[in-house]
Amino acid sequence: MKNLLLIAALALSLSACGDRIKPDEGTTVDENVAAESENSASAGGIDGGSGLDGTALEGGKLVSYEKGAINDANNVLFEKIVYFSFDSNKVDDEYLELVKHHGKYLSFNADASVRLEGHADERGTREYNVALAEQRAQAVKQLMLYEGASKDQISVISYGEEKPVAFGHDEESMSLNRRVEIVY
Repeated sequence: MKNLLLIAALALSLSACGDRIKPDEGTTVDENVAAESENSASAGGIDGGSGLDGTALEGGKLVSYEKGAINDANNVLFEKIVYFSFDSNKVDDEYLELVKHHGKYLSFNADASVRLEGHADERGTREYNVALAEQRAQAVKQLMLYEGASKDQISVISYGEEKPVAFGHDEESMSLNRRVEIVY
């Protein structure tokens, strides 16, 4: 049972780094990596200690909550976009750890603030898309608050479909527009 939990925590850590492993690739877990993961992180991959010293993750990414960590390309906090499924405001599992790390960062840096910018694709009415983008940003905010961030540190704005990053009408373009941007 302990090994299953360890493997699950490692898998969540990997997905938070953006390195998705497909089940059909036959990947095995290295015992040394598993032991290091068990000693350096608690459930969900979030450091249970002060969090300021950093924890090495698979794929070369680092988790550190020091002030400049959000600008370090080697830190998981460098990633600041959360994508959503069509017509959904649920934070997908692959982004849960990322959002939690940003919330933990805010909890360790009381002087930091963030603006969550909600976006939607072009499908739906303007009013619907503004409301959906707002709900997406609020979902990200709630996760950050659970990790210790203060309400005063987080503001939310909804752009709906008004600021697309991809202008195509295909599914790939629209999936890039269904997002919340974390702006410090």
